Amino acid sequence: MAPTIFREGGFRFFFFSREEARMHVHVNHPDGEAKFWLSPELGLATSVGLSPKQIKEAQNLIAVHLEEIIHAWKTHFPS
Repeated sequence: MAPTIFREGGFRFFFFSREEARMHVHVNHPDGEAKFWLSPELGLATSVGLSPKQIKEAQNLIAVHLEEIIHAWKTHFPS
């Protein structure tokens, strides 16, 4: 299961239900995909196919929606 958190600018931001415990978000775009760590600070974990500009755009969107993403994470992965 991979619930979508939000879509914006051609990107889909989502989680995989059965993955590692460290807080992160996945990003999908027609050109590629990426994974960003959310803690201890926002940072790129991996990327395939996205340009540096697209990575920066995705990271900026994550920063804007960070509270929403963290809330979705805590709702989806209650501890």
